[in-house]
Amino acid sequence: MPQLRIGEAAALLGVSDDTVRRWADQGRLQLGKAASGRSVVDGAELARLALELAEVTPTAGGARSARNSLRGIVTKVTRDTVMAQVELQAGPHRIVSLMSREAADELALDVGVVAYASIKATNVVVGLDHVRAPT
Repeated sequence: MPQLRIGEAAALLGVSDDTVRRWADQGRLQLGKAASGRSVVDGAELARLALELAEVTPTAGGARSARNSLRGIVTKVTRDTVMAQVELQAGPHRIVSLMSREAADELALDVGVVAYASIKATNVVVGLDHVRAPT
């Protein structure tokens, strides 16, 4: 099972290194030691916590079939006469949505507005990040 440094674990969860250490101190997350003596988080342990955190994260207004809902801030809106391109920053994730201008106007989407992106796709590509092993 992969072992991740505290900083890598924090980045994947969207929290600070200190938060990960505090959760470990509280018993919410188990840390191990790499051969180098550094504190590491087991990948399966991190996945467990990520799922736990996802269960308590609010999603956009009620029940939906789209399970992938990200809360973020609108960083750019480009409108023409028919369409709008809306960019949302959700933690480290940049989400770009194309919608009708009418929809963007009705939602009053503009830079600085907090919004949700609900994502439902028939094709999702998953790749591996070639993260170096902890030393």
